[in-house]
Amino acid sequence: MILYDTSIPMSLEPFGILIPVRDSRATRTFAALTEHPTIGPMVNRWQHPTVSERLSRDDLMRVHSPEYVQRLFSNRLEMEILATYELIAADGTYHRYAPQKAIYPLRLLFERMLVKAAGTTQCGRLALAHGFCYYFGGGMHHAHRDHGSGFCMVNDIVIAARKLQAEGAVDRVWVIDVDAHKGDGTAALTADDTSILTLSIHMADGWPLDGPACLPDGRTNPVFIPSDIEIPIASGEESAYIERLEKGLQRLAQMGQADLAIVVNGADPYEADELPSTAGLKLSIDQMLARDQMIYHFLRRQNVPAAFLMAGGYGDRVWPVYARFLIWALADAQQFS
Repeated sequence: MILYDTSIPMSLEPFGILIPVRDSRATRTFAALTEHPTIGPMVNRWQHPTVSERLSRDDLMRVHSPEYVQRLFSNRLEMEILATYELIAADGTYHRYAPQKAIYPLRLLFERMLVKAAGTTQCGRLALAHGFCYYFGGGMHHAHRDHGSGFCMVNDIVIAARKLQAEGAVDRVWVIDVDAHKGDGTAALTADDTSILTLSIHMADGWPLDGPACLPDGRTNPVFIPSDIEIPIASGEESAYIERLEKGLQRLAQMGQADLAIVVNGADPYEADELPSTAGLKLSIDQMLARDQMIYHFLRRQNVPAAFLMAGGYGDRVWPVYARFLIWALADAQQFS
């Protein structure tokens, strides 16, 4: 099952934001699937076309502080967006931001983000019903309890896990994060939560791990709080990536069975990704497919429903990462049930 609502664009340019998030990673992936001679004619059997789930303030406050949620629904929203998307440089000038080119005001970006975040919960529901769902959205793993970060205003991953837990749909959740950047927000939010186990394989250096160990108030910088299974990959160690991921998945299985796995399936470790901060990890297209197939097979063997999120992926050349995996996955006739 694929959750793809074509009415929800991905590009940030209509808000004047020049970060290279392109609609093409969804539109061209979907075109590759619908044009496939075997999969395409069955689109009505594998596409769920509408994100109908919605999140309440209570859903957000299972994860984020009441103070932060209040700021998001106040006249301070625009300031939070500017900080989360890093649109103001240290000298006060705009950074990757051209408000004169904006079609929509920034406040509408938050409304769109909430709908996208709700899609992650819906993806989890579909995964529980069908065994596998891939959502063309989600994966905002840098959002922390009291602030947004790294283009992530709310942590849809933990929100989905805790909402489904609160409803009694699941007890234990695995988060398998294979985005190029460490899933720092998810790790920090679930550090004391034994019902959500996290695995993150990511660049050993660079953002967000290039900040200070301590905050100005003396607290430990939460970006350094480790995932339950932390797998840093240094630049030049790409040949070891698949083997280390396999060992990490084996460790995860030994930590206890889950009712649902949320896979933060970013394409940004791909060598053709265009975001400068992903340059520390350069996997080939074949390594990317091997990564995704390994996770898929692992979860099938463990009999754990899998909710995959599109997550990070920047520029117009990342869509084949998604398309190759999904053509392979949808070839499994069970995905059309």
